[in-house]
Amino acid sequence: MELVSRPHVDNFIKWSATRPEVLVLSADLTNSCEVGLWRDTYPDRFITAGMAEQNMLSVAGGLAREGFVPFIHTFAVFIYRRAYDQLAMSVAYPNLKVRLVGFLPGIITPGGVTHQAIEDIAIMRATPNMTVVETGDATEVESVLDAIEHVDGPVYLRMLRGEMPRLFPADEPMVIGQSRLLSEGDDVTVITAGVTTEEALRATQALEARGVGITHVHVSTHKPFGDPILHDALRRARQGVITLENHVVTGGLGSAVAEHIADCGIGTRLVRLGLQDTYAHGASKPYLMREYRLDAAALVETVEQLVGRPLAITEEDLDAVRLDAVHSAAKAEAL
Repeated sequence: MELVSRPHVDNFIKWSATRPEVLVLSADLTNSCEVGLWRDTYPDRFITAGMAEQNMLSVAGGLAREGFVPFIHTFAVFIYRRAYDQLAMSVAYPNLKVRLVGFLPGIITPGGVTHQAIEDIAIMRATPNMTVVETGDATEVESVLDAIEHVDGPVYLRMLRGEMPRLFPADEPMVIGQSRLLSEGDDVTVITAGVTTEEALRATQALEARGVGITHVHVSTHKPFGDPILHDALRRARQGVITLENHVVTGGLGSAVAEHIADCGIGTRLVRLGLQDTYAHGASKPYLMREYRLDAAALVETVEQLVGRPLAITEEDLDAVRLDAVHSAAKAEAL
């Protein structure tokens, strides 16, 4: 597996070179959100809002009304928890072209409950006019700017930072509203997004070696939701569907899949893996994903329940967990 260090940093600078309308707003988290070099490259297009996210959202709305395309860069929790009224009234209600780039989605940070965006997809899906996307690897981080460029309205982006794997070929960019089919089988369909896709990939080969056919679909667009790839994958699951998400199970990926199943009259069982109506605490990403059953082992156990037999898959049978250096220059998990 190829590991890529901080793909957003240089990519965003190059992408912005021919787009003078693009501005960046930061709330005192510039280097933590990988736009320090962007600020140094385009100082006249960079706005420091300070620790005043409500004001930052209102300013972004005003700039968008004047023809600019503001890119807010901060931790995800500070976008939708601290400034939701301004987000809704100054950005979403007038349907303005503002890009809300939220870092540290879900429980990938040891910062604890104050820094873990665990209900953001639910809130943003419920916000009218909002497009909601999530990156899952280096390829999607590199291609998401092109993917959202022509969305004529606000976009909320769950963004990865630091060192990350390249799970998808570099020449297969993210496309809004289009899922990725990663494996095919008729027993169980697994739907993942963001960092949970890497976890599911750890388990797929071991499951298939035990004779369980797995259809694995990666979702990068949470809203608008549903496409033919996803729809077909849900219909072919003979034993059931599992969603695995870095989010509470209410209102996120699992809920979106449940809505699609109900709306389309698909007769299949659905099991939602994710945070079960709880906040998390601070710890490393691998520990938290194991503790809250967002990892490959939890997926294997759930598949065993659906197929009705033990599969005798051990931790040694799963691909190794990728350990990130928390306090490295890439700042994968650290604040």
